[in-house]
Amino acid sequence: MRLVIQKVSEADCRVDGKITGKIGKGFMVLVGIGTNDDEETVEKMAVKMSKLRIFDDENGKINLSIYDVEGEILSISQFTLYADCKKGNRPSFTDAQGGEKAERLYLYFNECLRNLNLHVEEGIFGADMKVSLVNDGPVTIILDSEVLW
Repeated sequence: MRLVIQKVSEADCRVDGKITGKIGKGFMVLVGIGTNDDEETVEKMAVKMSKLRIFDDENGKINLSIYDVEGEILSISQFTLYADCKKGNRPSFTDAQGGEKAERLYLYFNECLRNLNLHVEEGIFGADMKVSLVNDGPVTIILDSEVLW
């Protein structure tokens, strides 16, 4: 599982011109599900992300969690995080989980975050989404389950 986490002051997702998710301060997260991922991986990644301390404290040091700042999450499914560009110029996505399993694990990830008492807004799995955000910092963190465990 791969997560690209951007600390934002605001973010939203639109599908067919309609807002599907909108947040203020928090994380805009691109979520990639790999072929080896399962519920345990998803749970671990949700907990890891929820504990990241990447917001500024009163001294301007990156030291506060999303809980400390009462932040929100905009979760966007993103299979292209598994692009393999080793051969040629057209990426291969064979390591990305597809179909119903990927959607189920993506939705389970969002549920896990909600169970961790976080407010989560979503894009629509598999849709053509238009995502807008204001990256705060900028701060962008990449978590990859294959590197973490």
